[in-house]
Amino acid sequence: MAKRDYYEVLGVARNAPQSEIKSAYRKMALKYHPDKNPGDPTTEEKFKEAAEAYEILGDENKRSRYDQYGHAGVEGAGRDFGAGGMTVEDIFSHFGDIFGGGFGGFGGFSSGGRSRRVNRGSNLRVKVRLTLKEVSKGVEKKIKVNKYVSCKSCKGSGAKDANAYNTCSSCHGSGQVTRVSNTFLGQMQTTSTCPSCGGEGKTITNKCTTCYGEGIVKDSEVIPIKIPPGVAEGMQMSVSGKGNAARRGGVNGDLLVVIEEEKHPELMRDGNDLIYNLYLSIPDASLGAPVEIPALDSKVKIKIEPGTQPGKILRLRGKGLPELNGYGRGDLLVNINVWIPKKVSREEKEALKKLKESENFVPDRDQIEKNFFERMKSVFQ
Repeated sequence: MAKRDYYEVLGVARNAPQSEIKSAYRKMALKYHPDKNPGDPTTEEKFKEAAEAYEILGDENKRSRYDQYGHAGVEGAGRDFGAGGMTVEDIFSHFGDIFGGGFGGFGGFSSGGRSRRVNRGSNLRVKVRLTLKEVSKGVEKKIKVNKYVSCKSCKGSGAKDANAYNTCSSCHGSGQVTRVSNTFLGQMQTTSTCPSCGGEGKTITNKCTTCYGEGIVKDSEVIPIKIPPGVAEGMQMSVSGKGNAARRGGVNGDLLVVIEEEKHPELMRDGNDLIYNLYLSIPDASLGAPVEIPALDSKVKIKIEPGTQPGKILRLRGKGLPELNGYGRGDLLVNINVWIPKKVSREEKEALKKLKESENFVPDRDQIEKNFFERMKSVFQ
């Protein structure tokens, strides 16, 4: 099923400021919170849809890519809000600041009292080098990444067994402690993360001997990364959940993939267009000739018309790179150059002297100027 436009989901204009986007998301989250709509199976999906929209539009970099390329530009940049992905609790752990705290501060709705702290793994950044052919077709790369992974011995819990836990005596399992202090304005109440358990609500009495209670260990993982056609140098993709694993079963970080392009031996890239510099001999430029030029997939045969001038640009439509969103394709621009030899034989010298005496080889200034404007016009068509 095609995703709806994120601006439509939140009901805001495309030029809406961040404050309006944040406010719109808060209103939708309050409206569709599952605790407020018990028994309605569509409520949670709408709740997650709004969270996904805010995940992109609430981040200026992701929003800019979305505005430029649509959903294709942010593919993999958000978290997994679908089936088997982030839960309602996960959403609040990431966006809880919008609602003024944990579940208890969310309009009176909760899922079992105050939310406990959820650990989050750090993001990782890798670079992927692509050829122009891979940019044209799209490609799947398998990358070996050294990172923190979930401990297999304790399955990421940090505990030796299921009975190796105690409820934190400081916060009584809530993950938060409340302090009341007397000030000249009266009593002030503050709530903060429990320092004893780090907000987890429990302590480990018997730690795993492999990870020493952390729930993560250093290891490596081979990660397949699908790169869509049309990406460009410096573009960044995000693979959700493939960064460092979080301590004790938290939410994994993301893997940030930075695109690098390998230089093609013959073609240059200009946006989605490709440029090839074709060098012709004086006879070929004067008399015309069939030539073969490189393209990304194969060679392309073109015909050089007699009297072709240096600087002329031939445009082969649709032979360039695809747009990132899958609509349209750039062109292959063939820039004509005439090769002038630095050394000539005695016979060639005599032939050139005879050509020099011909009126046909005297430069026509008006024609040169006309050719220049025609070239410029063809470039910007």
